[in-house]
Amino acid sequence: MQVKINNQTIELVEGDITQQEVSAIVNAANSQLAGGGGVDGAIHRKGGPTIMAETRVKYPRGCPTGSAVISSAGNLKASFVIHAVGPIWSGGNRGEAELLAGAYRRCLALAVEYECESIAFPSLSTGAYRYPVDQAARIALETAIGFLQEHGKPELVRFVLFGRPAFGAFTAALEELTSGKG
Repeated sequence: MQVKINNQTIELVEGDITQQEVSAIVNAANSQLAGGGGVDGAIHRKGGPTIMAETRVKYPRGCPTGSAVISSAGNLKASFVIHAVGPIWSGGNRGEAELLAGAYRRCLALAVEYECESIAFPSLSTGAYRYPVDQAARIALETAIGFLQEHGKPELVRFVLFGRPAFGAFTAALEELTSGKG
């Protein structure tokens, strides 16, 4: 599924984020940038050890929750990996929504700063961090739509979703957010 926001595209696909041919792939990282499971583990396995070596040197203090940092992409097809740190779900009363939106916004800002024409996101915080996927989908898409309306780039914002439940939640949110918009 895809929609146009001004002249840019938001696209939803089900698949493997490490296989995306885009300028930047977003990694669902932890605040220590220490590698882990899920999307993070897959990106480090396919991208190779240079990604971890670079983040250790460039970001020895890691990255705060709600933000993101950028590195090269090692053996991946992309040029960059943007390491985003989403919040751990604690019931929704500890600023999780603002932190999640902040992580998405920072990724998009880094993509523009590094002249990326396209970016691929996973569903941040919805795996091990247990953020409810329906709420996370709405935040992710609202943030992307708002960013594209304000900045007019990048050209393509792709959400690469793992499994039917995530794809379904993002599809429902995108349909709701864009109904009646051209």
